[in-house]
Amino acid sequence: MCTQHDDPYKQYQAELIEAGLLIPSGVRGVYGRSGTFENIIDQFEGLVTREGAFQNAEVMRFPPIFPRAHYARIDHINNFPDLMGSVHSFLGGEKEHQAMLGKFEAKEDWTSALSPAEVMLVPAACYPLYPTATGTLSAQGRVVDLKTFVFRHEPSDDPARMQIFRQREFVRLGTPEQALNHRNDWLARGQAILESVGLPVKKVLADDPFFGRGARIMKATQREQDLKYELVVPICKEDKPTAITSCNYHLDHFGISFDILQANGTPAHTACIGFGLERIALALLKTHGFDPQRWPHEVRSRLAMA
Repeated sequence: MCTQHDDPYKQYQAELIEAGLLIPSGVRGVYGRSGTFENIIDQFEGLVTREGAFQNAEVMRFPPIFPRAHYARIDHINNFPDLMGSVHSFLGGEKEHQAMLGKFEAKEDWTSALSPAEVMLVPAACYPLYPTATGTLSAQGRVVDLKTFVFRHEPSDDPARMQIFRQREFVRLGTPEQALNHRNDWLARGQAILESVGLPVKKVLADDPFFGRGARIMKATQREQDLKYELVVPICKEDKPTAITSCNYHLDHFGISFDILQANGTPAHTACIGFGLERIALALLKTHGFDPQRWPHEVRSRLAMA
């Protein structure tokens, strides 16, 4: 029998682990996933692919690391330093190796012998795309279908707040009108997709978890400019619903950072929708139960489950 917890986050985490859906690693927010869990994600992704087919989007898949030089051109370090993941490796010789082993065996801090590698962990699925898009867009702009694991250092007992998880995104690059229309269209389309699989989502104006003294101003500005919306649903707490999808209008931020130009020569505007795949799976399990074979027929049909 599952241990009972006063904390609803720990309670749902314990239930998922006992059911074998999540496999604990010993580090908060890092899990293995069962075949059942992965199949839910696969079937939901299939639905998203079908619903997004009208765009004829370019399909790109990037690894969960990208060049440190590209990271330096994005203001992530200014706004979210507490969430970043930097990759470090051993770059020394035999002498340095022996010194590191001595610290390792003495259970001292051996990581001081490591040096920054050329890569960072990806904090958002769209970030690796922009450096590849430098140049002038056609008048039609571009729509790109992306998916990758992303990393955010926020250890938690909330099973929906994983340190590494997958995002499926559709990104629009083009004019302000093209980008904003993409955001608004996918906000409605995304809500319809999630409601069609039985999730009671709500659309909310949102802001990012900015860091430091300027966070309050950054959040207020983001809300005033109507840039970010989230689709939220209760997973662990009814009064604190969880964001499972995000729709963002970036203005010309990435156009300027990576020299992406509209056909008229001005910086391109971008927008995206990001489906949080693990969170959506957790929401479906919470809403319909841990056995997908017993989910409502209309939900199973929508997800093309046999």
